Amino acid sequence: MSKIALIFFIGFELCYYLLIAQTGIVEYFSSDIVLIAPLAIGGIIGSILSYKIKTKDEIKIRVFLVIQLLMTLFYPNYNAIGLFILGISVGALAPLIINELKKASMVELGFALCLSYSVGTLLFNYEPAKREYIAILFTLIVLFASFYLPKNPKKIKESSLASHSFLVMVLWIFLDSALFETLSRDLTVSIWRGGFTLEIVAFHILGVILAFKINLQKVENELFIIILFALSYLFYFLREPLLLSIVYPFVISYYNVNILKTLRNIPLSKLSIYMIVIGWLASGAGLFVALEDLILFVPIIFCTVIIQVLYTQKNIQSKEKKCIN
Repeated sequence: MSKIALIFFIGFELCYYLLIAQTGIVEYFSSDIVLIAPLAIGGIIGSILSYKIKTKDEIKIRVFLVIQLLMTLFYPNYNAIGLFILGISVGALAPLIINELKKASMVELGFALCLSYSVGTLLFNYEPAKREYIAILFTLIVLFASFYLPKNPKKIKESSLASHSFLVMVLWIFLDSALFETLSRDLTVSIWRGGFTLEIVAFHILGVILAFKINLQKVENELFIIILFALSYLFYFLREPLLLSIVYPFVISYYNVNILKTLRNIPLSKLSIYMIVIGWLASGAGLFVALEDLILFVPIIFCTVIIQVLYTQKNIQSKEKKCIN
């Protein structure tokens, strides 16, 4: 029972974030950054509160889920205060949920991600303004599942983790957010609204499976993800929706598994900071790129960061060789 509860807990809260916080509210408020800013501000404060509030994690989870449920009852008609409070609950739950991943096996994590990607994709075209019942149902499922979560975290072997640097993870989130937010607004290449739902679901699941099966070294893994992102952007610029619906969902699933593998070994105190930068600032920067129609500048940023990362890694390797000698 606890394993199923953990899968539903992770999977449906991720669905809530995708369909309500990330797309539903943003689309309902016509992507007006000023109007939705309280959501992000609340999210940042919530991430800090997830660590600062000194009580048991299960109590914090249920309190913030109850707040999320109460605020969901008003969806989507929020004022600034409502968005701020909802942001606090969603922002606090993000690091707490990732912290719960320490209790999940790789199989359970895989099922949870496949569940979230499949449900999220199938419901993506549902009218954003009419998702209140979906939001309430998802929150109730997560709240119910929170009472049956495993009590003790599993011991995580260091060798099973593909640890990635903070800068690399921020880059992945930014690239994903910029392309996702652009695609969701582009009626000419929107793969979710273009009849490619089955392809998207299939390659999301394939990405999750292969992320657990493929054993690449850290640098090779990062290069593989970068190549997949480069192909995703290329297919977008070439207006190739079929190829995009194959590569892009795959890389989303693949890199997210790698991020979660890294984050599940980080203490909650650091997770809150990571989620502020990764979950709100990097994704917010991607939203800004989409709204300002700056997607053509992303490859420039992309190449600049890659060069900097490779240069830094080269210096680190040189220093390590000198120390050995």
